[in-house]
Amino acid sequence: MAQEASQPVDAEKLTDLGITPDEWRQVHRLQLETPHLSAYRVLTSLQKVFLMLLLAGVVAWLVADAMYCLTFINGLAITFYLVVSAYKVFLIHHSLGLSHEMRFSREELKSLSDEDLPVYTILVPLYHETESLRRLVQGLSELDYPKDKLDVILLLEEDDEATRNTAESMGLPGYIQLLITPDSLPKTKPKACNLGLARARGKYLVIYDAEDRPEIDQLKKAVLGFRRAPSNVICLQAKLNFYNQRQNLLTRLFTIEYSMWFDLFLPGLTESGAPIPLGGTSNHFDVEKLREVGGWDAYNVTEDCDLGVRVARRGFESWMIDSTTWEEACSDLSFWVRQRSRWTKGYIQTFLVQMRRPLSLLRGLGIGNFVSFLLVVGGTPLSLLINPIYWLMTALWIGFRWDGVTALFPFPIILGGLVCLFVGNFVFVYAAMLAAYRREYYDLVKYALLVPGYWMLMSVGAWKGFFQLVTRPSYWEKTKHGLDLLATARGGDR
Repeated sequence: MAQEASQPVDAEKLTDLGITPDEWRQVHRLQLETPHLSAYRVLTSLQKVFLMLLLAGVVAWLVADAMYCLTFINGLAITFYLVVSAYKVFLIHHSLGLSHEMRFSREELKSLSDEDLPVYTILVPLYHETESLRRLVQGLSELDYPKDKLDVILLLEEDDEATRNTAESMGLPGYIQLLITPDSLPKTKPKACNLGLARARGKYLVIYDAEDRPEIDQLKKAVLGFRRAPSNVICLQAKLNFYNQRQNLLTRLFTIEYSMWFDLFLPGLTESGAPIPLGGTSNHFDVEKLREVGGWDAYNVTEDCDLGVRVARRGFESWMIDSTTWEEACSDLSFWVRQRSRWTKGYIQTFLVQMRRPLSLLRGLGIGNFVSFLLVVGGTPLSLLINPIYWLMTALWIGFRWDGVTALFPFPIILGGLVCLFVGNFVFVYAAMLAAYRREYYDLVKYALLVPGYWMLMSVGAWKGFFQLVTRPSYWEKTKHGLDLLATARGGDR
């Protein structure tokens, strides 16, 4: 597997861009100070040896007794499916209480005086976002927070002249500053965010993406949340959903998926005290604590998931607040697959990095949270990767009654497989319907019946990300934003 290169940046360029050497060092701090926690390398030497020995053992077993070996692997996979499914049902059950989803009354929000509010840093990483820039600035101006307490940093890339020119020509208000990230590898969102973290003036900090529309009182809710939460709470995650839910079939299914993740699964993880794979946006941090854990990994393409695990193993907690940020659901299948491949690749990166020292991870998380990490961070990509294998076997058996498939499923395994096929699929389709209903997307409930087809698309993206992990581990698959604006201009349904 490839090791991602980093490019040194000369001091003269840093000076030209107004970046100090210490600020630039903070960008790669995790790699420099705790390299075993960085995805700079996909696999360590010990991991490579372990995987090679494991592969050699499987090949030797296949040569000696292929059918017994394949049956054993099949039994492990079915057991894995059953355990992951049971855990997701457990999380959904716990999410219904929502005791850790922090809620705030109007009276509490009104009681906040401008003088008592801290400086709040907002980081907005941008790359080829000319279509979204004006809408972004307008949305930031509508936030219910004193402007003299806002520290908004637009993180632009040196080689993105179009977005830079657009931003510089807009006459931005004084609370918004531009920070240019030098053109170097890796070209990732977390690298830019680390530079913003080094420059941040706020007591608290939040990440927003170019197309985000947070609820206008979200910053105030986060301030109240940190004041109410125990001192070991480092992050408050707002929920994410989409404002173009009905643009096309893909956005409808994407909306159902997000509603399941942020309204059912993540609250369940919070309620059970498990590590939260943070969303890539609308996660509010205590800046001092965020710097203490080293910020983001510049080489991990799901830096949010990775950070969620690292803060948990350091004894910090992440909670959720009852506030929603509205995003643009990707409406183009090709860009959706690119986004999905990056997410899967990043989950695998995070799993491999955190499992470099499994005993240390176990001590840091505790046995229950360690198992949750295995099932959520490890189980999510693994499920997507092996799903097509079982779909293929099902098709072969239905179409040809192939005896080879039948032999792989003795009674205990076929029983588990039937539970996964019928009970498991029914439960998760029902959960998709429940998520849409709870969000009051009543017209989307019927589309939950199409979710199994959506899972097939997710596996396509997963395999793309898996292969890319070998060749381009830190390559950032860019998502195209502003497609909803084009649809609106053409008279499309939003």
